[in-house]
Amino acid sequence: MAASNYLMIFILAIVAVLVPSSLATEFVVGDDKGWTINFDYQAWAQGKEFHVGDKLVFKYTENSHNVLKVNGTGFQDCVAPAGTGALTSGNDVITLATPGRKWYICGVSKHCEVGNQKLFITVLPQTLLSPASAPSPTSAAWGCSATAYRGWIVAIFGILMMVMF
Repeated sequence: MAASNYLMIFILAIVAVLVPSSLATEFVVGDDKGWTINFDYQAWAQGKEFHVGDKLVFKYTENSHNVLKVNGTGFQDCVAPAGTGALTSGNDVITLATPGRKWYICGVSKHCEVGNQKLFITVLPQTLLSPASAPSPTSAAWGCSATAYRGWIVAIFGILMMVMF
């Protein structure tokens, strides 16, 4: 009996480590428009919930734009603080590591000032049962939303707990 309890603790530990990372959502900024000028990124972000562990993917033609992480003042003024490193790959992935407000701008030419190429989001803490605002790529391939996927994970976990104990 003691061996089965240790096995159960081991399984629970693995689930506790793997489930939160598998629930992360990948957001392609601007969806099919990508990271470009003359797009309303605030309208795009509206209604979406961003959580710690989620990823922002900035897709654009290399050498035509960049991504700079700035503070609120830099966002308003479209100016990055000195020494801010620009992401320039055209497929830049940012993992949201901490909760709070996050601001991103394009530092090329006047793309931020004139082209409104800037994004402001609020990142929420990571929670196991937080509803997703968009389906994750994995769950979308299965034909269900990320919320339904999370629901199934919790249901399976609950059944396992009842069977084991």
